[in-house]
Amino acid sequence: MEYEIALNKVSDDASAKMLVKAEQDCVETCFDRTETQKTQCGFGKSGVCCRICHMGPCRITPKSPKGICGATADTIVARNFLREVSGGTSAHSDHGRHLVLKLKEVAKGEAPGYEIKDEKTLKYAAKLYGVEYEERDKNAIALDLANLFLNEFAEQEGFLKTLELAPQKRQGIWNAKGIKPNGIDRMVVESMHRTTMGVDHDYKNLLLHSFRTSLADGWGGARIASIVSDILFGSPKPVNSTSNLGVLKKETVNILIHGHEPELSEILTVAVGDPEIKEYAKSAGADGITLAGICCTANEILMRHGVPVAGNVLQQELAIITGAVEMMVIDVQCCMPGLPDVAKNYHTEIISTTDIAKTIGADHVKMNASDPIKSAKELVKRAIDNYKNRAEEKINIPSEKEPLVAGFSVQAIKHMLGGKYRASFRPLNDAIIQNRILGVVGLVGCNNAKQKADSYTNILTQELIKRNVLLLQTGCAAIASAKAGMLKPEVALEMAGNGLKEVCETVGIPPVLHLGSCVDNSRILEAATEVVLEGGLGDDLSMVPAVGIAPEWMSEKAIAIGCYFVASGIDVILGNPFYVSGSEKVSEYLHNGAKEDFGACFHLIEDPYQAADAIIEMLMKKREALGINKKSERKLLDMKDRRAL
Repeated sequence: MEYEIALNKVSDDASAKMLVKAEQDCVETCFDRTETQKTQCGFGKSGVCCRICHMGPCRITPKSPKGICGATADTIVARNFLREVSGGTSAHSDHGRHLVLKLKEVAKGEAPGYEIKDEKTLKYAAKLYGVEYEERDKNAIALDLANLFLNEFAEQEGFLKTLELAPQKRQGIWNAKGIKPNGIDRMVVESMHRTTMGVDHDYKNLLLHSFRTSLADGWGGARIASIVSDILFGSPKPVNSTSNLGVLKKETVNILIHGHEPELSEILTVAVGDPEIKEYAKSAGADGITLAGICCTANEILMRHGVPVAGNVLQQELAIITGAVEMMVIDVQCCMPGLPDVAKNYHTEIISTTDIAKTIGADHVKMNASDPIKSAKELVKRAIDNYKNRAEEKINIPSEKEPLVAGFSVQAIKHMLGGKYRASFRPLNDAIIQNRILGVVGLVGCNNAKQKADSYTNILTQELIKRNVLLLQTGCAAIASAKAGMLKPEVALEMAGNGLKEVCETVGIPPVLHLGSCVDNSRILEAATEVVLEGGLGDDLSMVPAVGIAPEWMSEKAIAIGCYFVASGIDVILGNPFYVSGSEKVSEYLHNGAKEDFGACFHLIEDPYQAADAIIEMLMKKREALGINKKSERKLLDMKDRRAL
């Protein structure tokens, strides 16, 4: 593959170089497989293929407008959509459940190697959920909180307590529309029951349950996952690090952590810093150990430890193709089953560590729950032992890497805006009201081999900050911006519009804020809620000048995320379409009708420049509705004015 051709597939030079090397090494990647899948099933893409019972599969066409059971395109498309939402909700929420169970073990003293690292966040969470915390031992508080969180999964008759963290008006809308979720597990089970042959055939009823189930994710499992991660591993604070394949080093043992759950990655971070392990690496002839992340595990350890990011989801194979990776440790979600096929061309070992996520060709290693540090050290030593097996002629590490600043939890943003003792979103609200910042956009999601990787995200990021829009990013989209140098505050500030630049320089925040992994999209809703509670920008999330966008999404998780944003009142732009075009009624509801129910809906815009224009138009309409769409004169405040404020 020629370098210029590779640059039609990816946006960064490091990835392009590895695609060229992959062809030279006769290694197949997801980009090659995309070419072989060019002619994709039209029935699947339009959502009108039904495999739910074995009278089929049935495919809806003008000549056969109903399935064997009589299901129409509307029913089939809506059922398929609900099943995708349920899959996405399950992924994020099961992640949350694993963390809650770990918190419970820690509270009971049954989790060696783990501890409550952020007692302040523990007490803050206890206060939010009505758990008594004053003059109580932290483990007692944590146990009560863990049991409460477990009930969020098991609740059968009542509703999620986490819903109470949303603005009152939004809670009222959910209640009026009948979409307040019960327990997370019940919502997913009910979704599967509703979509079974012969149960729910009303497309609108199915779609409303899609939004209901998604709320169990965004205001349930995902929100809980972020809270518990902060309690166990520490709340993120601004941290410097580096991104892209150039973080790998020829003279060190290179270990990559890939997946989504932070339990193991936290322990590995401790293990590689152990003096005994460092000495072991030196005895193997290496200068040390480089630990780096791929995908959302990368974001988890980046946010808390500044561990470098090797790349996002479409770089997982390319990292191995450098020939310099001793071991890739994978857990759950977004870990391609083709990784062992790539690794067998090099010396890299693929290690799976989670019983629910085994990969053929990977070596499955079960961590010792009674001594996880010992297990982690054994894995690291195994990687060090593999260092001698490198094939020097196959090593080619790209030089490209970019500095970045990440670690912007909502509490960190509040402190940066208002100071340590008066942490507040007031400066942000004032900047929006005064027209210095036009609005806020949550830019999230994966990247997708169907389109030039990272291109949409990078173009849109530049266009929006140029137009005075503050960006909150998560997941692989944030890594795309990091690789493009957009998470270097000085670079982003150079590109930012005058109003945004002035605010960022005054309060000390960059114009692009990296909030964490894809499960941390709940932090964006948390930030939007803080804006509402601060006052001056309406009393509901639908009134805030804010938009969500998933430019290059590919996962069922993204569908669930989009649905809980829309159900929360925030418009969502998609860079790729849902598989719903086979039903005009389903498409019409998702892209228009939902607006009447929730004050927000989906918008499909496949061009980044058009998306930027549409976002500005949406923000302007919200500003008009609030009566703030005017330039405010600057006023120097005297002490009397400040007291009044």
